[in-house]
Amino acid sequence: MTYAASLPGQPRGGAIGGPATDRAVCVLAPNPSPMTLDGTNTWIVAEPDSDLAVVIDPGPLDDGHLRNVIATAERAGKQIGLTLLTHGHPDHAEGAVRFAELTRTRVRALDPELRLGDEGLEQGDVITTGGLELRVVPTPGHTADSLSFHLPADAAVLTGDTVLGRGTTVVAHPDGRLGDYLDSLRRLRSLTVDDGVGTVLPGHGPVLNDAQGVVEYYLAHRANRLAQVETAVESGHRTPSEVVAHVYADVDRSLWPAAELSVRAQLDYLGEHGLI
Repeated sequence: MTYAASLPGQPRGGAIGGPATDRAVCVLAPNPSPMTLDGTNTWIVAEPDSDLAVVIDPGPLDDGHLRNVIATAERAGKQIGLTLLTHGHPDHAEGAVRFAELTRTRVRALDPELRLGDEGLEQGDVITTGGLELRVVPTPGHTADSLSFHLPADAAVLTGDTVLGRGTTVVAHPDGRLGDYLDSLRRLRSLTVDDGVGTVLPGHGPVLNDAQGVVEYYLAHRANRLAQVETAVESGHRTPSEVVAHVYADVDRSLWPAAELSVRAQLDYLGEHGLI
């Protein structure tokens, strides 16, 4: 039997939706798939005594889900004051425009094309809606526009797709780059070591109770995969599809197209560093 405490990051058991920390509540979107796991985690974040909340990643364009997010906030006595995006993939951001219409909020994101309003998000920005403190942490790699949000009061970080609650994420080549992703993981590790972050609130899957453990696992996993890809190339597997079939032979074939994106990113990284 496998126990959650023995898995990377110590995933929290029970239902994925609902309260996760004193300030963060998850509303699970109804879009499960092999790539989205149980569905997209839409996060409502607010100070306990405030009547304003921030929503991170409204999720897919599903009116029922978007209205459920609003209703969940209202049941807690809160109004949505701002919408934030961790990145622009449709399962996180497609519903943002409709959500902004329903809530009459701005949408802030790193990518200007995803914003509604004049303000974007940059490194060093601090969100203070309703007295909340959310610090913007650039974490490119999964995509070029990926961000995480540090929630100091709960010693937590909201990671979007940079760190998942179960399994590992895709480096979405060509937009995503492995070198950037490794740097982002090191940045998150610094949050766990230097800033006391202990909890990961991911974009998919359960909450993780051991932030440092999961980031260390991700770094080791990436190093191991990179070595496997390098060995595969040295053995004569030249094309990305050949490398995937060799390195990811034990992975469900339905995930091979996603794995090929990561392999392409790994091949680029190895080439850039003169290793192949």
